[in-house]
Amino acid sequence: MTASITSHAAHAAAVEALVAGYRAVPPGSSVRLRKPSSNLFRFGRTPAVELDTSGLTGVLEVDPVTRTAVVQGMTTYEDLVDATLPHGLMPLVVPQLKTITLGGAVTGLGIESSSFRHGLPHESVREMDVLTGGGDVVTATPDGEHADLYAGFPNSYGTLGYALRLVIDLQPVKPYVRLTHRRHDTAADVTAAIVEACAGPYDFVDGVVFSAGEHYLTLGEFVDEPLTPVSDYTGQQVFYRSLRRRAVDHLTVRDYIWRWDTDWFWCSRAFGVQQPVVRALWPRRWRRSDVYRRLVAWDRRQGVSDRLRRLGGLPPEEPVVQDVEIPVARLPEFLEAFHTDVGIAPVWLCPLKLREPRDGSGAVIGPARSWPLYPMTPGELYVNAGFWSAVPQEPGRPDAHNRRVEQLVAQLGGHKSLYSTVHYSEDEFWRRYNGTAYRALKERYDPRGVLPDLYRKVAEAKGG
Repeated sequence: MTASITSHAAHAAAVEALVAGYRAVPPGSSVRLRKPSSNLFRFGRTPAVELDTSGLTGVLEVDPVTRTAVVQGMTTYEDLVDATLPHGLMPLVVPQLKTITLGGAVTGLGIESSSFRHGLPHESVREMDVLTGGGDVVTATPDGEHADLYAGFPNSYGTLGYALRLVIDLQPVKPYVRLTHRRHDTAADVTAAIVEACAGPYDFVDGVVFSAGEHYLTLGEFVDEPLTPVSDYTGQQVFYRSLRRRAVDHLTVRDYIWRWDTDWFWCSRAFGVQQPVVRALWPRRWRRSDVYRRLVAWDRRQGVSDRLRRLGGLPPEEPVVQDVEIPVARLPEFLEAFHTDVGIAPVWLCPLKLREPRDGSGAVIGPARSWPLYPMTPGELYVNAGFWSAVPQEPGRPDAHNRRVEQLVAQLGGHKSLYSTVHYSEDEFWRRYNGTAYRALKERYDPRGVLPDLYRKVAEAKGG
């Protein structure tokens, strides 16, 4: 597919309309961007004035010479990929789900199997225009007047402002990706394999933990021609199941990028979509993450699953939907405690390291920069562990498993993404997410507090 290009004139008009709408918000009112979908897991809607972003969902330019794209802030990665692939290019990091927006991934973080080499999506941003909480549009770059906003925008979740236009780096692709799936029996073995793979020539590295004794590491490489038949996991076959059956596999580059979206990793099983009969009847156009997420949101609002569990005499469940980053050396400790204390499987593993500047040959030529609101150590390899399910509640402790995850992350020197539930006290939250730096940014870019405070938004408010 080829995405249409949005004109700069249309972009300017959309920005003007959004800024006018923002400045017209009555004092004391909450503000929210109106979007057709969300990838946050904080359900419920708090009263707010919604701003129309429908004019900010396009790609403005793709430059094959400089390998850059100019993109509006509410553009989905699905549309961005459709615009860049015809040029033989893709973003350096494409989060797994099609409806994640570029602006959302930059302000709320994102990750994928290229993150061990290219870091997180915000690290490939060259500049961005931001509508600040104060109602101004500023251009933030690494070294300009608003370098503090450029550095502090990641992990601010729209509490400092909204990205309107971004210039990002792209990377060249080949038509296919060859996947090698390797089984490892212990957490120590898969950890050692992750370290070795991330020092190697691979383009993509990620893995899946099916149990304490079954781990798979997937090594991906761009190739011009497939050596085996090209697989299609948008039909009857399910991608994550293939890890156990195929030592080597090939996908088109587009199908590789979206390999996890068709079944929302493995979470489509909750809707029966992995059952052959149900899958055959479930329209292909509905086999995608945003459809499943809307179904979950409807269920959370209506409480259907909770009522059915009560009628069946089953205990209530605690949703445990989290992504955490663990220093690679501590990964075996994390997995051992997680299997014992939480018990969710599968678990996704995705190594990441802050992006290091490289020359044309790919050699590292300098240290990675740091990002104040999500403090990771430059040069250190981390592993993201993602787990998205529910477990029976402990009596009288409805958040016990989520709190245990947060304790583990703290004990092991890791970090926790904020797209889902947060259970830290306010003091602990600000210790972990650099409250001093955040307050300085808030004072400069949202002095009247029009946008919500970060802790209030992610830990207290129901709305995303």
